[in-house]
Amino acid sequence: MAKNKIKLKNTSLRLEEKTLKALKIRAIKEDTSVQKILETLIENYLKGKK
Repeated sequence: MAKNKIKLKNTSLRLEEKTLKALKIRAIKEDTSVQKILETLIENYLKGKK
């Protein structure tokens, strides 16, 4: 059975300590991950959404 796997690549970025901390806290409160938040924001940005 063939599975449609999305290929993920690693990247890194540097954020201010307070920004990353707030992002992690928000992810926990929303029961999601920092990766998913950033991925959604980037996808919306690329689609032209604000």
